Amino acid sequence: MKISNETKVGALTAIAITMLVLGFNFLRGRTLFKTGNFLYAKFNDTKGLMVSNGVFINGYQVGNVYEIENEDENLRTINVGIKLKSNYNIPDNSFAAIADNPLGNPKVEITLGDSKAFLKSGDFVKSQNSVGVLGALTSQLSPVTNQVKTTLHTLDSALKNINSIFDPSSKANLQTAISNITKLTASLTQSSASLNTMLEKQNGSIAKSMDNVNSFTSNLAKQNEKISATLDNVKNTTESLSEADFKGTVNNLKTAIESLNGVVAKMNSSNGSMGLLLNDKTLYNNLTNTVRSANILVDDLRTHPKRYVNISVFGKKDKTGALQAPLETSKP
Repeated sequence: MKISNETKVGALTAIAITMLVLGFNFLRGRTLFKTGNFLYAKFNDTKGLMVSNGVFINGYQVGNVYEIENEDENLRTINVGIKLKSNYNIPDNSFAAIADNPLGNPKVEITLGDSKAFLKSGDFVKSQNSVGVLGALTSQLSPVTNQVKTTLHTLDSALKNINSIFDPSSKANLQTAISNITKLTASLTQSSASLNTMLEKQNGSIAKSMDNVNSFTSNLAKQNEKISATLDNVKNTTESLSEADFKGTVNNLKTAIESLNGVVAKMNSSNGSMGLLLNDKTLYNNLTNTVRSANILVDDLRTHPKRYVNISVFGKKDKTGALQAPLETSKP
């Protein structure tokens, strides 16, 4: 049987078209027949996800996006089919999210859960919206932007207040204040020079004071033994004082004071000889009269001795009367 050239060309064209379709689908990650492990996820926004984009778990590519189809005419939900390279154990509480990349194509990232049950081929994996890099950056920059706006508004108000404050008189006052600051700076410079003079190692007053302190400390070091002996004596004295029976001494002194108070009380009363001697005027008067009579007797004996002692054989007896009062020389 002879095949015409037209038939050969048609057959080669069909074969070429078939090979082109298969190669194109292969490059897109799709095969002519739907075989393998598939998972599905529903998203509200695919963020430009395309067929054959990668699917990753923990940074490792486990498959590709096989197909993207809308679930309804309103395009509220879009189904994304995922073809896995192998049969992986993916927990059923895992979730998928679309991560957009400003420098490349978006991708699907599956975050593994902790369930002991695993997804099977044809199951739907839970989806989660991801803000992405730009979204996260925008969300972080939004508070900063608001803060910058608030700061600019505050700065504008502050500048307005400054412009209202700096009138000609305020400017003059400010210049005066700057002049005073300049004078203060000059005074501080002079004070610094004086301080440097004080701090000189040879002639400075502080250096001399330090020399005096060193001399004083050296003298203290030389008298260390005497100071130690003095401290030991003070320690022994304090120990002796601590061991002394101050309480007993105080009690004895208190008893003596009470006894002395009793004696004084008895002396102040009219009971007893001492009390009568101190308080009875009659006894005082009798004693005074007795002393006066004794003085008279002594004066009479001295004035008229012959009346009391007569030792003369030829003398005559003194017949003058007795004294009635002491002589003037005998009076106190």
